[in-house]
Amino acid sequence: MAKISKNFSLEEFKCKDGSDIPNNALSNIVELARNLEVLRTAINKPITINSGYRSPKYNAKIGGVKDSQHLRGTAADIKVSGMTPKEVALVIEGLIESGKMKEGGIGVYPTFTHYDHRGRKARW
Repeated sequence: MAKISKNFSLEEFKCKDGSDIPNNALSNIVELARNLEVLRTAINKPITINSGYRSPKYNAKIGGVKDSQHLRGTAADIKVSGMTPKEVALVIEGLIESGKMKEGGIGVYPTFTHYDHRGRKARW
C-alpha cells in the first residue's frame, strides 16, 4: 500500500468501482490526506474513509451531485469510531477556524461526515 501520509494510503481514497485515480486528482488527494492527518492528531483516533475519489460513472451510479468534490479528489466521507458525525464536524470546524485545516465543505449525515478542501466555506 502506497502511503501518502503518516496514517493514510492511496488505496483508501480509491473509487469503489476499481477505476484508477486520474493524475489531475492525485495532488488533491495528497492535500486531503494532509488535512485529515491534522484531524486524526486532534482526535487521537483512526479515521475510516468511506468514500474518497469517485469516477464520474460511479458518482452518477450512487446519486452523487453532478459537480461533487469527490470527482476532483478533494473530498472524503469519513467515520470515526466513538464519535458522532456531528462531533467530527465540530472538531473539523474548530481546526478550520484555528487555521490548521483548509477551509472547505463540511456535511453531516446520519452515519458519516463529509469534508472537502474546496477553499471556500460550505456547510450542510
